[in-house]
Amino acid sequence: MTIHASLPRRAVAELVGTAGLLVVVIGSGIQAAELSRDTGVALVANSLASAIGLGLIITLFGPLSGAHLNPVVTLTSWWARRTGGEGLGGREALVYTAAQTAGAIGGAVLAEVMFGRAPGTFSTQIRGGGHLLVGEIVATAGLVLVIQGLERIGRPKLIPAAVAGYIAAAIWFTSSGSFANPAGTIGRAFSDSFTGIAPRSLPGFIAAQVVGGVLGLALAALLYGSTRRGERQAPADVVRVTGSAGAISPVNPAYETIG
Repeated sequence: MTIHASLPRRAVAELVGTAGLLVVVIGSGIQAAELSRDTGVALVANSLASAIGLGLIITLFGPLSGAHLNPVVTLTSWWARRTGGEGLGGREALVYTAAQTAGAIGGAVLAEVMFGRAPGTFSTQIRGGGHLLVGEIVATAGLVLVIQGLERIGRPKLIPAAVAGYIAAAIWFTSSGSFANPAGTIGRAFSDSFTGIAPRSLPGFIAAQVVGGVLGLALAALLYGSTRRGERQAPADVVRVTGSAGAISPVNPAYETIG
């Protein structure tokens, strides 16, 4: 079910959803680091909590705003609209991005306050080096490919679980820890914790995420084809019988998207 909400309501959903995501990511990171001196154990706890929280937030806010929670995802929606598909207009994309960024900062500050830490303290954890930027490109490209791929084959209802599972895995298999979200990256600069990132590291990470988003879009187009209305592929298991010879051809049903 999709709720046809006004832009202000959708913006609030993006703000609250992104704030909730940052509370989960940063809060679980702080808790994990306090309860375990083993970095690996802390990362397991943080990745599981982040994935579960993300899946729940997408499920809750998806029917309202699409639950982008991420400027790169919003950018892909805007591009889909530009190329004749369904998505956001330019003004909507700008409002979404502003709401996501504000929500991310607010969520980071709230997480710090919850654990009795001084709010508004910038992270001192420098994340530099070309290998980390390659990790962010890979993480973001994979995220966009998962979302776009499921939308283009008519499986949008799988997006919450698929994105949650992908992020849980990418936190481990990428060198950067899979931030994969410009708004979330900015928010994490406001937490000097296990999950933080120093402000000086932001430009490189955000640039890598944008590059990854473009790469993910290109891969989705190459693998799954056009996003134009009426041209999306049907699920592989949906067929119909046509013609007197009983030939099999794919059905192209309409479906709702949350990405």
